[in-house]
Amino acid sequence: MNNSTLKQLLLEYSRKRNKEIVEANIKKEKIYQENPRLQEIDDELSKFSIQTAKSILQTNDRSLLDTLKSKKEYLLNEKNEIYNSLNIDSTYFYPQFECNLCKDTGYITENYTTKMCNCLKQKIFDAEYNKINSFDFSKYSFEDFSLDCYSDEINKEKYNSSISPKENIKIIKKICDKFIDNFDNPKEKNLLFTGNTGLGKTFLSSCIANELLKKDKTVLYQTASVMLDTIISYRFGKPNVSKNIYDYLLNVDLLIIDDLGTEGVNNMKLVELFNIINSRLLTPNKKTIISTNLSLQNLFNTYDERIVSRIIGSYDICYFFGEDIRFIIKKWYSLHWNIIFYYFIFLVRYLYNFYFSHFYRFLFLQFSYQFRQFF
Repeated sequence: MNNSTLKQLLLEYSRKRNKEIVEANIKKEKIYQENPRLQEIDDELSKFSIQTAKSILQTNDRSLLDTLKSKKEYLLNEKNEIYNSLNIDSTYFYPQFECNLCKDTGYITENYTTKMCNCLKQKIFDAEYNKINSFDFSKYSFEDFSLDCYSDEINKEKYNSSISPKENIKIIKKICDKFIDNFDNPKEKNLLFTGNTGLGKTFLSSCIANELLKKDKTVLYQTASVMLDTIISYRFGKPNVSKNIYDYLLNVDLLIIDDLGTEGVNNMKLVELFNIINSRLLTPNKKTIISTNLSLQNLFNTYDERIVSRIIGSYDICYFFGEDIRFIIKKWYSLHWNIIFYYFIFLVRYLYNFYFSHFYRFLFLQFSYQFRQFF
């Protein structure tokens, strides 16, 4: 990886961590000022910890240890009562770190070994690779996924399926849920999303990415065109291309290859695509999602048989069909705006007629009154 990138990220981590610690201390000091007894208890508990350690090392007096223990429990109970009265708990004073695994240090320790946390890995991916096609997965959520965008119509001739687009997308949604739940299972297959544009392939793959990021998995998204062009640029030693590109592609937890089939195929690209797909299949717990507008037949016509056979054998194939969701949403908005517009026109005309008629009625009454006064 680029050392300057890592240094910059670690500096950001340090600033963020210090900021959270300072804010936590400010909250604690404020509570202490409003509740002095709480600070007294914390000070006493700190002293008890030191006294207990000394007693164990010096005397190992069981009765003294029991006395210290009972006093400590008494203070903890009193402390919890104060917390309850303030409607807070002990975590209120903890720094609100973005990553609870590494506490915003970027590194974790497992089995006496220090290694880079997934949150830092993800930021490196974003900084050095995803910057070409920056993708904010947090904007995509299954909560925003609506079945209403898919038709109930069963038309075998039109869709080449005996079920409706809505029933089909329900099945695909279950496959996506299963993929997320069993992500760490080596037997869980990868995903191939195939179908025309505007049917939700990119949206669903982004929703999956968002859910896995919440589980501290690393995700790398790229279109097939940009990914392969970047690899080839690296092969030819072009500047401003990360030297760790292959490491990113092979070792990221989830690789999303979007728009396969739009990259313009040549022998070099076929070789690189096969290497990526095959190598990830051989790496445990590394999953890939491929989306394409091509049918399986067109995949066979476009790509090497080795590539397609790997996909068919190791991927759950999800066929998307139906009407373009973007067109449906556009029609929906257009219809609703028309309804609002006509309602507005009706309201204006009604108010105009109402006040106009009352104005002339007022003039008539005034005239009648003046006429009677005159005669």
